[in-house]
Amino acid sequence: MAATSSRDDEIPSVNKAWTYSEYGQSSEVLKFFTTVPVPQVEEDQVLIKVIAASVNPVDFKRINGSFGDATNSSFPTVPGYDVAGVVVKVGSQVKKFKVGDEVYGDINEKGLEDLKQYGTLVEYTAAEEKLLALKPINLSFAEAASLPLAMETAYEGLERAHLSSGKSLLVLGGAGGVGTQVIQLAKYVFGASKVGATASTGKLELLRSLGADLAIDYTKENLEDLPEKFDVVYDAVGDEGAMKAVKDGGELVAITPPANTFVLTSTSSILEKLKPYVESGKVKPVIDPKGIFPFSKTVEAFSYLQTSRATGKVVVYPIP
Repeated sequence: MAATSSRDDEIPSVNKAWTYSEYGQSSEVLKFFTTVPVPQVEEDQVLIKVIAASVNPVDFKRINGSFGDATNSSFPTVPGYDVAGVVVKVGSQVKKFKVGDEVYGDINEKGLEDLKQYGTLVEYTAAEEKLLALKPINLSFAEAASLPLAMETAYEGLERAHLSSGKSLLVLGGAGGVGTQVIQLAKYVFGASKVGATASTGKLELLRSLGADLAIDYTKENLEDLPEKFDVVYDAVGDEGAMKAVKDGGELVAITPPANTFVLTSTSSILEKLKPYVESGKVKPVIDPKGIFPFSKTVEAFSYLQTSRATGKVVVYPIP
């Protein structure tokens, strides 16, 4: 059966998108086009009118070829994992959503495998319904787009580290996109007894506001000199000394080298599980104060992200 929609006559055949056709720095290879074909919708997918997308380190690493051809789809490629938008068409087997639903999610199921040629830095994108959830009612589209990859990565890492009520946690890079979510989830979802986090001097108050009991200035304190060690250390920055902060028998989880890392498997179940915490305000999106860029400034959004100075997430909004 073909995909169905009540708005077929309103969906264009081509749309605006940012694409790259060779590996390189995003500032050099990312190009804007106005005639990129709108993707076809498979029976288990929906077509989303994109309103906001966020950019992640995995995006620019994919663009610059850090992962090689193993992760790439065919050129030209539209980058982007995170999306928030409105369903405008549903495939014949879709049961969870209808036209008009406001949804969000990470549209690449496996973080570095079988990546979509059409990501989210585009007016319309297609995604499997199993990867999407209804947008929390209290969030703007920009806020919703900032959450999926970071929040799912934070949650999966904490599960892998067996964090549970009564255990202590230290997150390295607590002011980043993933780190800001780790603090909140550890404190308010997993019930950690003590949450420590590292950041630079000017971001310590943010850590405390998110729930950190101990805010550590990494420019002034070394991990090996901390007066205590932690049951779980979540390394979001690739600190070679991370193990020095782990208790005997504790767990280290990392999302960047040099440690053994894990790669997120995206699923809407985490978004759905955490929805009550988001809608109650216990878990909040964190967007950098300078971090909302219009669609026309997508290259600048990547450049800002690559400075590694962003607090929380960098978002592209509105699209187009």
